[in-house]
Amino acid sequence: MYRREMGAVAVYHLIAFAAVFPLGALADGVSPSEAKQLRDEVREMFYHAFDGYMHHAFPLDELRPLTCKGEDTLGGYALTLIDSLDTLALLGDRERFSAAVEWVGKNVWFDIDKTVSVFETTIRVLGGLLSAHLIASDYATGMKIQSYDDQLLHLAVDLATRLLPAFDTPTGIPFGSVNLVHGVDENESKITSTAGGGTLTLEFGVLSRLTNNPIYEHVTKNAVRGIWARRSKINLVGAHINVFTGEWTQKDAGIGTSIDSFYEYLLKAYLLFGDEEYLFMFQEAYKAAMHYLHHDPWYVEVNMNSAATVWPLFNSLQAFWPGLQVLAGDIDPAVRTHAAFLSVWKKYGFTPEGFNLATLNVQSGQKGYPLRPELMESTYWLFKATRDPRYLDAGRDFVTSLQYGSRCPCGYCHIADVESHKQDDHMESFFLAETVKYLWLLFDLAVGPDNIVENGPYKYIFSTEGHLLPATPEISLVSEHCSYFGAFCKGDGMHKCHPMDTSFDRQETNDTQFHGDWDPSIRHTKVQNSFSSSGFIKGHCPGLTHGQKFGKLYVENDENTYEHKSMDYPQKRSVVFISNPTARQIMDADQDNTSNIQEMNQNSERVAYLTDSKEAETFSEEMQQVDDTS
Repeated sequence: MYRREMGAVAVYHLIAFAAVFPLGALADGVSPSEAKQLRDEVREMFYHAFDGYMHHAFPLDELRPLTCKGEDTLGGYALTLIDSLDTLALLGDRERFSAAVEWVGKNVWFDIDKTVSVFETTIRVLGGLLSAHLIASDYATGMKIQSYDDQLLHLAVDLATRLLPAFDTPTGIPFGSVNLVHGVDENESKITSTAGGGTLTLEFGVLSRLTNNPIYEHVTKNAVRGIWARRSKINLVGAHINVFTGEWTQKDAGIGTSIDSFYEYLLKAYLLFGDEEYLFMFQEAYKAAMHYLHHDPWYVEVNMNSAATVWPLFNSLQAFWPGLQVLAGDIDPAVRTHAAFLSVWKKYGFTPEGFNLATLNVQSGQKGYPLRPELMESTYWLFKATRDPRYLDAGRDFVTSLQYGSRCPCGYCHIADVESHKQDDHMESFFLAETVKYLWLLFDLAVGPDNIVENGPYKYIFSTEGHLLPATPEISLVSEHCSYFGAFCKGDGMHKCHPMDTSFDRQETNDTQFHGDWDPSIRHTKVQNSFSSSGFIKGHCPGLTHGQKFGKLYVENDENTYEHKSMDYPQKRSVVFISNPTARQIMDADQDNTSNIQEMNQNSERVAYLTDSKEAETFSEEMQQVDDTS
């Protein structure tokens, strides 16, 4: 396979680095009892940070863990609490999850005159609301809240509708920021990142499927098409693009900063929604990345047109890539790359934002570690795929570094300099949404999993913020909605599968004209019971029960609790990921291949898986009471 040369000096340094920091070196093995202790320790880490936020920062967005104060960093709507909701559910903390959901439903609103990042607001807030809604509204999760009445879904609709004006551009690629009341400012920058414009499909797509309103999925898919249509002849995309002209303003192609999650959502949108257009784009983009960016085991940045190396740099956001490769079934390169990235962590105790592969030193101006989760994420997926104990050893190293280097009085601090381990007074919300979540899942999986991800009724897709999005029939089988739910209607005599108006036609262009009755000047704050049009649902069957809607049947036992039984559905599409490095392709299998699918799955897993201050103070006290009694 063709490779560009990085230069003799750079290659020499890479070889020397591998010799000094052997990629296969292992620590003493983590025993089962130690794995349990580590799982419990990670749980305590979460509550140290979560309680610190609730006591000292709530309802502001984020915690300043050194000075034990709070700060508004995104929109001023209790960001860290919203971002933490599904982690509370994952840990089985019913009381605090219920209390938090109730508080958010009553006290958060988005009719505020603030300009926010479309990307960050989508992945942190919209994703957090949707994930918590899907958990709180479903008996099958074991965390159903009896009094819950779709409040978080109503908030999600209102928020997403306020973000829609950002997509009104000639290319379909959204502006980077939008004002939640006034829309896009006339002086707003027309330059956005590839990740910022192409990492919105999961959250907006789920919302469309929960509300039967296609506009959200339509605009985000159009944005992805807008980016992909402007790829280079060698199928690479740049880092920044003008949303009006479609011209690339930064032509450096890579898998890290400004591009990373664009790749991630191509594959995950296919896994969650079954849309083969995303699969095609991912396959082409992945082949190009492996051909032009991969210098085994590292990845570099190249010019998107010529493939000439422009930056031999490991940046910390690249660390998600081995986890994505696990989802795609390409295990061997994932193992080697993860080992290389881990060697950087071991050298400094953390991964710096940038590590120069030519000088083997921290890149100037990129010495910090802001508690990023990507390396933990890939460690979890590799352990899930291989059960190799080296990944538990890595997890133990992460916990040790965080406990001894990052822990501070009220939470966990950013590391300002990985060489001196100087702390910085900030804690991003994603530390609770992702970093500790993946660590806890890693050790819980080793002990014998007891959580909704591993033992629950659905396969879950993790958003780029680590939010849990279940592959329920309502979300994942919308294209088969009519025949799927029609089984419940045929014997009824009254209910039949009714076709729905489809005013959104499939568009091959990047036209961004909004069709249907959507008016950007109208703020929709309620979820409508039905919508007049849908471009994604072929038909609907009225009167579905909860069990039919979510693919579960429930029986009430003597203790008035619910047990679920799986319902059999005629599924047209099955996705299988093969761990075998000689079979890297993703395979579609129809019903006739069911036996083959089961046989393949024995050897590889299918991985589809603000406010009144007095009220805020009262809620914080209530959460503390829950803490004291638990």
